[in-house]
Amino acid sequence: MVAHAGSPPDFWLFDLDNTLYPARCDLFAQTDRRMGNYISRLLDLHYDDAKRMQKEFWRKYGTTLRGLMTEHGISPTEFLDYVHDIDYSPVIASPALDSALGRLAGRKIVFTNGTVRHAECVLERLGVAHHFEAIYDIVAAAYVPKPEASIYRDVVQRYGVRPAQAVMLDDIAANLKPAADLGMRTVWIRTPESMQRVVGQALDHIHHQADDLVEWLDEWLETTTVVARLADGRPGGT
Repeated sequence: MVAHAGSPPDFWLFDLDNTLYPARCDLFAQTDRRMGNYISRLLDLHYDDAKRMQKEFWRKYGTTLRGLMTEHGISPTEFLDYVHDIDYSPVIASPALDSALGRLAGRKIVFTNGTVRHAECVLERLGVAHHFEAIYDIVAAAYVPKPEASIYRDVVQRYGVRPAQAVMLDDIAANLKPAADLGMRTVWIRTPESMQRVVGQALDHIHHQADDLVEWLDEWLETTTVVARLADGRPGGT
């Protein structure tokens, strides 16, 4: 259920992977395999040992990249280019998303732990690149990943975001906590994996939950129209 409170937002921060496109596309399975291959070749490890190291880095540092940079001094550009050299064909054009974003008032930015190149490939496949004024990626964040609070503050300052008038959408619930702390409204796009991650965790920083981005946006837009009509005394509200 979508509920509106306060003034309509004028800024939207969209996560990319498993948010703007459905989790069933499973691009992460491809990047995950390539991360394992990269570590295996870099450190001359059996693939299974490389995968264990990858997961250890993810738990300790927040991203595999940050772990490799910290402990092995790798080139982040080389790593990111390698792991995102994937098949994007599972992502298909979404006229429904294009329509919803076109009707959604306010500035829109992609806020991702991936790269600009990766985001551009996805947005082009979806057919929605023209809706976004910028992509704030892991490079812009100096390779510090979400949910590190400092990069949220950087986004706010860099793009002139008014947190009280902003909405952030992400499939990882923990990534929405710093946004909520700044005063943004938050939308958790649930996936089977992300729901497993939050078992036993407090979710009081989540304002809205949804299983499908387009359905949520359509409901938001419908509710916004009704509220505007009621405020203006026009017919058509229910």
